[in-house]
Amino acid sequence: MADLAPPLSTLGPAAVPPPSSADSPSFIPVESLRRRRASEVPIEKKPEWLKVRATIGPNFADLKALKSDLTLHTICEEARCPNIYECWENRTATFLILGRVCTRACRFCAVETGRPTELDLEEPQRVADAVRHLKLRHVVVTSVARDDLADGGACVFADTITAIRRDVPGCTVEVLIPDLQGSDGGLSTIVAARPDILNHNVETVERLQRQVRAKARYERSLWVLRRAKELDSTIRTKSGLMLGVGETRDEVIRTMRDLRASDVDVVTIGQYLRPSLLHLPVERFAPPDEFVDYKRIGYELGFKHVESGALVRSSYHAHEQTAAAAIGA
Repeated sequence: MADLAPPLSTLGPAAVPPPSSADSPSFIPVESLRRRRASEVPIEKKPEWLKVRATIGPNFADLKALKSDLTLHTICEEARCPNIYECWENRTATFLILGRVCTRACRFCAVETGRPTELDLEEPQRVADAVRHLKLRHVVVTSVARDDLADGGACVFADTITAIRRDVPGCTVEVLIPDLQGSDGGLSTIVAARPDILNHNVETVERLQRQVRAKARYERSLWVLRRAKELDSTIRTKSGLMLGVGETRDEVIRTMRDLRASDVDVVTIGQYLRPSLLHLPVERFAPPDEFVDYKRIGYELGFKHVESGALVRSSYHAHEQTAAAAIGA
């Protein structure tokens, strides 16, 4: 294993190069960040391995028009995903259901937060229509958090899965769900609809949960993943976390162990990128070899598939992840 630099959060401020250093553009002094409001910290300069070239082709334009025609939302746009050009050009997208206004205000997420005003019960059919039009073999469906609903919107997830199964036979369905505030009934409703992959992200290590996603709970997230397997032992489960918000290497590995102890099949690890000045600053950009190391460790821990890289997001190469998880079963 290649020697890695010690985690940034273990270093004193004097040991960390200043952000203007030409030799170390990837780092910002942690103690400086913690003494200042997020809006006072400038957007971090990305290292070369994180720069993405925007390529807008005919498939991208087609998907954008279809989304507009069917009055649908995608997390690709709402969360400002850096892979949107690649994924849309390959005719893959992650549909965002239950509206575009989230009841939570996680400090890493660009999705609009506020009080949702409606519940669109015709949305599942429109998602199925889009999947049919795009001739998808694998589709990912996620949602905003709807803490205003008793089941967290689980019934709409289930209806969406059912509509896709009915209208697009053979298409595998992955859902990326919120924690439903720990609703066992809501989770049971989604699992009963039999998605091929059930994904729920822990996002970061236990110590940083309140700092990164204040309304979530680490143990509740692990419960969602464990309980899904208890409800249906054949379902594939998946979770993800991001680097660069102050975690240490030992904490990342401990989180991966916790996920495996919860019988999670697939794990994704990517780099946090700050959506705006109002969001949590990036404390460090993890170098490429660190992601390679976590991938090796993940397979050693027993995950059926590990997707680890700076630009990796929950749904990145999702079809390949589903196939790998099935083969590894």
